[in-house]
Amino acid sequence: MRVALYARVSTNDRDQNPETQRMALRDFCHAQGWEVAGEYVDQAPANDLRGRVAWRRLLDDAAKKRFGLVLVFKLDRAFRSVKHMHDTLAAWNLVGVDFGSVREGFDTSTALGCLLLNLLASLAEFELEVIRERVRAGMERARRQGKLMGRPRADVDMEKARLLLASGLSLRKVGKKLGISAATLLRKMAAK
Repeated sequence: MRVALYARVSTNDRDQNPETQRMALRDFCHAQGWEVAGEYVDQAPANDLRGRVAWRRLLDDAAKKRFGLVLVFKLDRAFRSVKHMHDTLAAWNLVGVDFGSVREGFDTSTALGCLLLNLLASLAEFELEVIRERVRAGMERARRQGKLMGRPRADVDMEKARLLLASGLSLRKVGKKLGISAATLLRKMAAK
């Protein structure tokens, strides 16, 4: 069987390395005697479909039937929601491409695999929504206690900024001297 491997990490953090997932995927394919048709790797959050360039390439290659199975290390590496999963799998089903997960131990080529996939995806989405609710409740509590939310406002000496700009320095250099970014300086100048 020809298999496409998909790995995704959310950030470029040193703690997140897609090679960890890729090694497990390659080992699994080797143990099954499957041929790796391609490896697709993204470094982007699940909901950033624009940033997931390899995912879009994988979707195109699936439509062209370049492999018969898409294999991920863990279910949450591929889909951002249950609806996203169902829509994608329905499209793959039309062209004969199955989906599997090494960590959860299933693939959609069997009825039991499809059932497990739906259960796990629903549980994962439920867990994510519970976390969101807790975060919102915590932020509301902090707001009611008078705590400021978000990034602290930059205090900029606009007179000093104007003098530095008048002396011929660039926005970037003036921002650096004032300890802020050029974008923040520009925003402050537009507000005044």
